[in-house]
Amino acid sequence: MKPKLLAVVLPFLIAANAIAQTAKHLEDQIYMKDGGTAFTCDVSLPTKSNGIAILHMVSGGWASDHKNINPALAAAANARGFTLVQVVHGTQPKFKVPEILKQISRAVRFVRYNAKAYGINPNKIAITGGSSGGHLSLMTAAAGAEGIPNSTDPIDQTSAVINSVGVFFPPTDFMNFGKEGVFSFDNPLLKSAFGKAFIDDEKSAKRDEMIKMGQTLSPINFITDKMPPTMLVHGDKDMLVPLQQSQIAIAKLESLKIKCKLEVVPGGGHGWANMIPQLNQLMDWFEETLK
Repeated sequence: MKPKLLAVVLPFLIAANAIAQTAKHLEDQIYMKDGGTAFTCDVSLPTKSNGIAILHMVSGGWASDHKNINPALAAAANARGFTLVQVVHGTQPKFKVPEILKQISRAVRFVRYNAKAYGINPNKIAITGGSSGGHLSLMTAAAGAEGIPNSTDPIDQTSAVINSVGVFFPPTDFMNFGKEGVFSFDNPLLKSAFGKAFIDDEKSAKRDEMIKMGQTLSPINFITDKMPPTMLVHGDKDMLVPLQQSQIAIAKLESLKIKCKLEVVPGGGHGWANMIPQLNQLMDWFEETLK
């Protein structure tokens, strides 16, 4: 998975279309400290809030960088009354996906804990991202993590439950990638792209170890009837993460009678020239499901 793809592409697409907004911007809010490392998010507040917070995963290839925090995306969200939280997580290979997921859950708890300060409704928290950011979003939403009551940290006592999801071209099933029975790591390109984010040494890892990790980190295995409303956007010409990944996820959501929607973009690859219409559809989705 190409690192930072969505994070790099979207700023240029949105910058040309975003309407300048007057919104308070809180930079480098520390949501977690671990092992001498501080993990931060930027919070952009609208002039008139609709009470909804959107957590955007600044992520591509399970890598994250502060330089990809996007003021234009914040302006577009603020224009519609959303509070936008741009979450920077640990980057592979230093941090593996299970560690990153813990960081994302902590970010959700942090935002909900600070709901009053940010002017949001703690029951109206959405999550979004593209590619690896979409994967992390779905995993976080599927986990539905409640607060940890015996924690001495009030933030950890706070729920990490997500109320609505909207993502772009996410991997959803590493065990059936593109078609049933195809293990993503059996493809040399995908093994190289995914491996370092999942396991310590993908070159020497045993197959059963890789399979276990593929199963453990496939969102489709954790989707239950507790999943929040979920929208997926996917191009039908995506050569990296097949459209099938979103199709099978939607099929499972529908079987569980979860409110869901799949928007297929004809000719769209792993990103496309004008993603503004789909971004607006995602924001419409959040308004519809969290009104």
